[in-house]
Amino acid sequence: MAADFPYNGLMKPIRYSHALIVTRWLGVFLFVLALTHSTASCQSTAHTNPINHEPLVRVAFEHMYELDYDGAVERFEELHRAHPGDPGATALLLDGMIFRELYRLDLLDTTFYANDGFLTGKHPSTEDPQTRDRIFALADEAVSQADQRLAVNPNDTDALFARGFTRSLKAVYLAMVERSFMAGMHLAIQAKDDCKHVLELDPDYADAKLVYGVYEYVVGALPWEFKVMIGFFGMTGSKDKGLALLRDDGERGTITAIEAKTAIALFLRREAKYQQAIQIVQQMKQRYPHDFLFCLEEANLRKDAGEGMSAVAVYRELLKQAETPGYFFEPHLDLAYFGLGDSLRGQRHFAEAAEAYEKAALAPTVGAELKRRTLVSAGMCRDVNGERKQAVQDYQMAIDAGADTTQGDLARQYIHKPYKEKQAGN
Repeated sequence: MAADFPYNGLMKPIRYSHALIVTRWLGVFLFVLALTHSTASCQSTAHTNPINHEPLVRVAFEHMYELDYDGAVERFEELHRAHPGDPGATALLLDGMIFRELYRLDLLDTTFYANDGFLTGKHPSTEDPQTRDRIFALADEAVSQADQRLAVNPNDTDALFARGFTRSLKAVYLAMVERSFMAGMHLAIQAKDDCKHVLELDPDYADAKLVYGVYEYVVGALPWEFKVMIGFFGMTGSKDKGLALLRDDGERGTITAIEAKTAIALFLRREAKYQQAIQIVQQMKQRYPHDFLFCLEEANLRKDAGEGMSAVAVYRELLKQAETPGYFFEPHLDLAYFGLGDSLRGQRHFAEAAEAYEKAALAPTVGAELKRRTLVSAGMCRDVNGERKQAVQDYQMAIDAGADTTQGDLARQYIHKPYKEKQAGN
């Protein structure tokens, strides 16, 4: 990457380094929060906001574990009403609101963020204006409430953490839904600073180790030349320190323990240590067997590990489980069909892969972005399999689902010239 670095002019390298940090940090950070949700543990020895131990919080998170976001938001709304002025309660409601929207938009599929490509190209999302306004209003409310408390007591760790947690959540929304990466990065840095300050005041506030640990690891993992550049701006990190922070959070965190474990699994995935990542995900899957995203993630990891037909078997088992009424709460089967298509395509079972992709595109829960990706992938498989007429139909449907997009551009290209397997994949 160093050869492509634009050194001509001061602002260009600064902007480039910022974009790289967003790619490596926000991309990973989104993985962490998107793959799963918080866990409230009444047995935790760590310090935390007392409301996190309330039974209502536990029940709300149990609904989130099953991806029943409406049920979770309903209970967080009740908590919010019961604790007026508490930024912690407001932040928890914001958490539920944001991830309900991300799931609706099909933006919780980790394969979408497994590399840095999600930052490039045109990937518009169908943002709901009312939901967006409520999310931004809650974020402003939580920060304002935290600032009011901090004006009275600058060492209020609960207020500091709530502000940092809120900023991290809003950063996720800005980056994933609105693709406002610079704004998201700015908030993410503020979130890290808040959480670092919490730990300076109280090293036993384990929940604050999630954001700070992710920051330390990812900045520490950047290539040397970029670490030198951002070091001039006071940005340093350590992979070992980041992992230590995350491990402690995973053991003792009250509302971020599962995210901390997920962060470790994510880092293992990006380092191609798939078997270790699978072990962690299997542990969480065993704890929450009806969490569709945990089950999906094991299949995704096996696919990325190159396990081929083993990954196919896990995807098919997941789809079979989904046929049992009530086993999963409103599962997004399009995500499983998409992964199944990728796995079958990797094994050169192009006809079956195309069918899986097309089922993903037709699923009632599929988001616009994933629909375009599945249709283009289906068309490519049809082309390779000599089914040109069906390939063109898939490409045209991808264009109809969003012409001014990266996938729309690919579809137009392959309508004019059939895809051949020797070309780079989409």
